[in-house]
Amino acid sequence: MGAIAEAAKIDFVISTGDNFYDDGLTGVDDPNFDHSFADIYTAPSLQKQWYNVLGNHDYRGNVEAQLSTALQEKDPRWLCMRSFILNTNLAEFFFVDTTPFSDKYFTDPEDHVYDWSGLIPDRATYLSNLMADLDSALRVSKARWKIVVGHHTIKSAGHHGNTVELEAQLLPILEAHGVDLYVNGHDHCLEHISSSRTKLQFLTSGAGSKAWKGDISSWDPKEMKFYYDGQGFMTLQISSDEVRVAYYGIEGEVLHQWSTSDLSVSQI
Repeated sequence: MGAIAEAAKIDFVISTGDNFYDDGLTGVDDPNFDHSFADIYTAPSLQKQWYNVLGNHDYRGNVEAQLSTALQEKDPRWLCMRSFILNTNLAEFFFVDTTPFSDKYFTDPEDHVYDWSGLIPDRATYLSNLMADLDSALRVSKARWKIVVGHHTIKSAGHHGNTVELEAQLLPILEAHGVDLYVNGHDHCLEHISSSRTKLQFLTSGAGSKAWKGDISSWDPKEMKFYYDGQGFMTLQISSDEVRVAYYGIEGEVLHQWSTSDLSVSQI
């Protein structure tokens, strides 16, 4: 990551959630913050702002700890919020808190305890407000490129597969406002699925730690552009003319490349 970031002269880094395994952070003094973040990403080229979303594993710990300014004081690179917007010169990034959408964490949590204390005043209202805010922000956005980032998959052939709640509630908003990319983690793989009906691309980058070998379901080859069941990461290079996507293995080898210029006229 350090070598690729240096060559690309990156501006910032995005984490797609599940920032701390297996059960988030216990508090702002949890040593896992150093063990899994501060002491890991030490390359000079990675000393940039990190924008982080929460994953389901993060919700198993103290959520407020990850959102706390105390962590920013420990490491100024760290920034984590539930849902927020990053507006750059060329692209607007819409970060979405996807974990509360998933019913199973509420109806069948198994042995896990989730920290839902921040879903104010209740889950239904929280999600309704989140979707209304996203819909409004996308509607007024003048950005050349609109990119939505969340932890959970919308479309995936990996272990978790499609997140049906996001398909039903979030996807229509993205399609209605011409979102270009949805970037997620959750499935421990690298993956690129292209929508068959819009220009929207589903990009999974969830292979930063453990990966799930051979855990893949069949998918329409016209939509499945790339799937890798090993470890790695991805980059986005954004200009006014195009967005270039690249996936890398752990040694920095290029596994897959794609550009918005590859879209057909009908998709655009």
